[in-house]
Amino acid sequence: MINIFTDKSYINEGNRKIVFPLLFDLLFLKNRNLLDKYNLVSTLLEADIAIVPVDISYYFQTKQKDQLFNFIDGANLLYKKVWVYSAGDFGITLNKNVYTFRLGGFESKFDEKTFIMPSFINDPYAAFDKDFVPLIKSEFPRIGFVGHASGSYLKKAKELFNFGNHNIKRLFKKAFSDYQSFYPSSCIRFNFLTVLRKNNCIQTDFILRNHYRAGASNENEKKETTKVFFDTIFNNPYTFCMRGGGNFSVRFYETLAMGRIPLVVDTDFRLPLHNSVLWKNHCIIVSENNIEKGLIDFHKNITENQFLQLQINNRNLWLNYLQREAYFHEMYLVFKK
Repeated sequence: MINIFTDKSYINEGNRKIVFPLLFDLLFLKNRNLLDKYNLVSTLLEADIAIVPVDISYYFQTKQKDQLFNFIDGANLLYKKVWVYSAGDFGITLNKNVYTFRLGGFESKFDEKTFIMPSFINDPYAAFDKDFVPLIKSEFPRIGFVGHASGSYLKKAKELFNFGNHNIKRLFKKAFSDYQSFYPSSCIRFNFLTVLRKNNCIQTDFILRNHYRAGASNENEKKETTKVFFDTIFNNPYTFCMRGGGNFSVRFYETLAMGRIPLVVDTDFRLPLHNSVLWKNHCIIVSENNIEKGLIDFHKNITENQFLQLQINNRNLWLNYLQREAYFHEMYLVFKK
């Protein structure tokens, strides 16, 4: 069992959405499987790991940076490992002796104390009118995508404006995150999807939206767009996945959860459990100039049985490693050593 200490004064209903995800399971949901592995202790001296209780950006936004650093420094003085959670599209890198859990960022800038968390989504099949079944291999690769993608100059101008606005806020300490270069993701995504569409050796099932969730404004519209989204993943063995505003893709995890195969564009990302999961056995990772060839070659070289088994393996990967409880079970094994 791992003994953990945190500052429980931050664990309240108001902070429910920003609590370190493991603490959410332990203190809000009382997850028995995780409570058998992680023991909450009342003093730092008893702890193996000290966990900063909420997303670290909260301390910057509320001018409590000193409290954050005092917590970390106090744990370091007692030679305790410190876990911090950096939420949001961009995240924050601290120049401190900590283990950082975050959703995205850049592999080239990470050290070995940076852990990528999956997007902790609900099981799509729990609210879907279908059960998981693997799809048989067809002659040509069949790939789906439903989402935000636009090639208009107006859209690129809007993304440039948002980029500049965010960095002005960073400059004046109104927003707190790592710097990222300008990356108009919806425009770049549109260009890649257009290339795939034009290839006669690829079957595409694409629905391109000008707005997130097609601009759905009420529950019925959201329900319908969600159904179309998951229907398209379900009906196609491959799904096109690429980063959005942050350098990660929620669609990537949704594809795995449905037992399908992500075609993911490498944008210098790190994937979860990168030291234990052999990701090339679960997805097609392609460079920006090798998207068509990467998909076609993969499909040509995989056997029908391997094709079926890969979909089963991906569904099991999500169930057994990428759900929140399963992920922190893996973290327990890493830090228990």
